[in-house]
Amino acid sequence: MLYILSRLTPLALLLALAACAPPPPPGAPPAVPGYEGIQDGEFFIAPVPAKYLPDHVRRQEIGWVGDEQPGDIVVDTHARVLYFMLEPGRAMRYTIAVGREGLGFAGNGNIQRKQEWPSWTPTANMVRTRPDLYAAYAGGLPGGLTNPLGARAMYLYRGGRDTYFRIHGTQEVASIGRATSAGCIRLFNQDAIDLYNRVQLGTRVHVRTLAESIQWEGQYIENADGLMVRYSPQTAAAVEQEKATRAQSSAMSAAAAREAELTGTDQQG
Repeated sequence: MLYILSRLTPLALLLALAACAPPPPPGAPPAVPGYEGIQDGEFFIAPVPAKYLPDHVRRQEIGWVGDEQPGDIVVDTHARVLYFMLEPGRAMRYTIAVGREGLGFAGNGNIQRKQEWPSWTPTANMVRTRPDLYAAYAGGLPGGLTNPLGARAMYLYRGGRDTYFRIHGTQEVASIGRATSAGCIRLFNQDAIDLYNRVQLGTRVHVRTLAESIQWEGQYIENADGLMVRYSPQTAAAVEQEKATRAQSSAMSAAAAREAELTGTDQQG
């Protein structure tokens, strides 16, 4: 899979983040249960800020209707959720981010490989086309806080062959629930660790088609913040209005900035 460093983060920033993050200072706001900071080997995973964790985004146990067996995984790249079957009638739900490659796979596979703090290597094509971003990592990027695969990765195979479909963690907590520029299935690192500890090699994974997603989840649309919300004509109209309002506000701000720049230039002249 053509994994791209988190939103094409500049090399300087990646190197600056390479050091292990310190624990939160005394007096910091309490972390959301289940998303606290974690010391995982040599790396400290920072707590997920509460603003990224509304109730519907947090992992939670839910009722389940379907013929999946305990231990199975169902991935819905359209509704941006992942389910792990706990027992008949119960599942754990996780919110995911989905990259371009994640939308290119549907059907069944099995987890045949799983890794803690996985390494990552750009393809030769990535190094050739964007040497400014990837040449430094041509020999591979070791696992760690700057690695786009996060704290854990689970690799999907079909017919004994790697599908290049990955379920993995991420440091980009703001991306969860959204479409991303690259990659497959991202989870908060805390969720990736939770899922990793449940998954066994050989685990069956079913990735839904759009038709299956609508059948089981209903129809969703993306709101102005890039998050999925259940579709209704009223919701769709509200989303379009919000997008138009934001576009107008952005245009007005840009015009004001240009005017201020021109005024400043005239005064200097």
